[in-house]
Amino acid sequence: MSLPLITSQSFENTDYTTVSLPKAEYESCTFTNCDFSNAHLSHIVFLDCTFTGCNLSLAKLSETAFRDVMFKDCKMLGFKFNHCHPFNLSFSFENCNLTHASFYKTKIKKTRFKNIQLTETDFTECDLTEAIFEHCDLSGVTFDNTILTKADLTTAYHYTIDPEINRIKKARFALTGVAGLLTKFDIVIDHKL
Repeated sequence: MSLPLITSQSFENTDYTTVSLPKAEYESCTFTNCDFSNAHLSHIVFLDCTFTGCNLSLAKLSETAFRDVMFKDCKMLGFKFNHCHPFNLSFSFENCNLTHASFYKTKIKKTRFKNIQLTETDFTECDLTEAIFEHCDLSGVTFDNTILTKADLTTAYHYTIDPEINRIKKARFALTGVAGLLTKFDIVIDHKL
């Protein structure tokens, strides 16, 4: 079943918690200050779209497709990216709250996270090759069998990553964050010279 195509449309200040977003393929559309919290976005395709200032917390995402989507200034608590359609899954984030989100088993190489709150987010078995975590709070984030090859975490903070169960070859870390790689060893790092 092919979806109707909606291109280059702007959607602003709409409450999709009471009115459903029509199932369609949205291409080059913008969504500004819309409320999608707990909304059903299942089986919808978003291609080259931008979400700005939207609340997408706990949205239902069964087979939702996000391809080259930008999320800016969005609240996305409990967002389950692992329920999305995996084909060409790609997006970037700026100034968003992704607390308690799940990227379980997703392949999201080269994803850019800029100024993101990622508290308690799950990256278990996720492929984050060449991902960039710029000024991101990674408190309580789960990295378990995660691929972080060539990822950039130089300005990320509050992370704990076990190098023995994650692939971190050529990943970049700041010297101040290296303690987050040694947490499991329960050692004391003295910052005095």
